[in-house]
Amino acid sequence: MRAETFFSNDDNEMISGAVREVEKKTSGEIAVMVVDRSDIYPEGRILAGVVAGSFFALIVVDLFLAASLWWFVILALGLGFLCGWLVDYLPAVKRIFTPVARLETRVKERAVAAFYENGLYKTRDETGVLFFISLFERKVWVLADEGIYKKIKPEILQAYARSVALGIKSGTAAGALCREIRNVGEILAEHFPIKTDDTNELADEVIVGK
Repeated sequence: MRAETFFSNDDNEMISGAVREVEKKTSGEIAVMVVDRSDIYPEGRILAGVVAGSFFALIVVDLFLAASLWWFVILALGLGFLCGWLVDYLPAVKRIFTPVARLETRVKERAVAAFYENGLYKTRDETGVLFFISLFERKVWVLADEGIYKKIKPEILQAYARSVALGIKSGTAAGALCREIRNVGEILAEHFPIKTDDTNELADEVIVGK
């Protein structure tokens, strides 16, 4: 999955429409960002290389090289480098060899960076909300500014994030995202109703990152 092609043109228009619909009722500002991945996870590559390389080396030396220890070491190193290189092209395998806690931490950290990189902290009433989607990890993080956290617990926003993540896994990402944007919008409208001098401070279109 690549960020630039993850959502179709129709999906992008549907998502932008959901954002515009919500922002007619609240002074909150919603942005959506999708990235290929939040890290390159070298530890996943190394662990996969060591495990797979050692496994294949063990089979070869057992069948053809009289269980030679020296040949095992040489083959394990060579095959380890090869398998580590190949795993970058097999994201499902690389995820298996990367700790879940590491994936979650990096997505959260990348979401925080994106929040500031895209100026969500600059909204007048501190009411920016970011739906951050990281495709390699198949994880979603919803991040909000200080004004919103004074009224809404982070745990509530992450419940919406989990729903979007389930939508990605089931192939209904755009629909799940629009639904949760509207759900967040209802809470925002309750605590941060639209103001007479409200302006659209953030772009409604999906932001695509690397």
